[in-house]
Amino acid sequence: MTTIISKEKKPLSRNKLLGIAGFGWMFDAMDVGILSFVIAALAVEWNLSPGQMGWIGSVNSIGMAVGAFVFGIFADRIGRKQVFILTLLFFSVASGLSALTTTLAAFLVFRFFVGMGLGGELPVASTLVSESVEAKERGRVVVLLESFWAAGWLVAALISYFIIPNFGWRVALVITALPAFYAIYLRINLPDSPQFTANRVNNRSYSQNIKEVWSKAYAKSTLMLWILWFTVVFSYYGMFLWLPSVMIGKGFDMITSFKYVLIMTIAQLPGYFSAAWLIEKAGRKFVLVVYLLGTAASAYVFGYADTSVMLLTSGAFLSFFNLGAWGALYAYTPEQYPTVIRATGAGMAAAIGRIGGILGPLLVGTLVTKGYDIGWIFSIFCIAIVIGVLSVIFLGKETKQTELE
Repeated sequence: MTTIISKEKKPLSRNKLLGIAGFGWMFDAMDVGILSFVIAALAVEWNLSPGQMGWIGSVNSIGMAVGAFVFGIFADRIGRKQVFILTLLFFSVASGLSALTTTLAAFLVFRFFVGMGLGGELPVASTLVSESVEAKERGRVVVLLESFWAAGWLVAALISYFIIPNFGWRVALVITALPAFYAIYLRINLPDSPQFTANRVNNRSYSQNIKEVWSKAYAKSTLMLWILWFTVVFSYYGMFLWLPSVMIGKGFDMITSFKYVLIMTIAQLPGYFSAAWLIEKAGRKFVLVVYLLGTAASAYVFGYADTSVMLLTSGAFLSFFNLGAWGALYAYTPEQYPTVIRATGAGMAAAIGRIGGILGPLLVGTLVTKGYDIGWIFSIFCIAIVIGVLSVIFLGKETKQTELE
């Protein structure tokens, strides 16, 4: 069994590392997943307009953009482990405090800080795992790490279905604060990346790392990643944060909408597992192209679906393909850069993606307010995804089973 060697801790098995990092990933997903249901509940309790609903999702993404950029840079200086723990505590505390708010303005402030923690944790965690396993299984392990996102969404859907209608959204958000205790456990048990430990460079400035991401050697990869991340995150948050609200808009009550989204969420798991199998067989580019095109087609059908069967079927395929593509994206991104700028490059790409996450929910809220049809709105996300596919085809390089620099 593959082991992770660290100067700080005893070697961890691959599966134990995957479990430790994966549970942190799951808590992140739980928070983001619950937010989509909380938005639907707040719209009723606080009488929010579609525009205000869109801002809740967007301010979360603003925080994620800031967090991905700042914490990604820090991770190349102070280590992946320390930043991983710090971001977990950051979003856990802010999420718990957001449950105490009584105004939209205060809620938005705390959601910004929640987003900072989430945005910083995800690229750093994927970088840590990428640097800790052998090349022949690196892609599969990172996709399996991302599969914990589906577990988090599933827990979020269950909490939202059983807790929010009976006990309110505040109780649901308090539950998301529990990862703060898990972060303490991580500090004791998690070793840092062996590549970071062996190749740490302390005399490089933050500006040097940022500039090198756009140096001649990495400019093509950076351009590809920025386009890909923007289009994927733009479409994901534009669609998934609005799923419960879209279901309500199509005539279903809140409880039925939550139940349908729960069923759709289950389809994420086979999406991840199939992508994890294919990514070392067919390669990163193949998985990204096929699963993103599947996402685009499913989104188009979902937007124009007018029966419950069509909604459930297209929604399940949307979850299957989109989250499988996410797994490949997190595996692919750290492989574009050498160790000294890997977290910086991954964090900057994720930060650009989060700008798309800001615009996606706002676009939906704005267009819904103006009376545009959901099918027409989802068609915009289809076009965005196709642009991301083209960037992979023409600018991307295959990194399957290659050793990290």
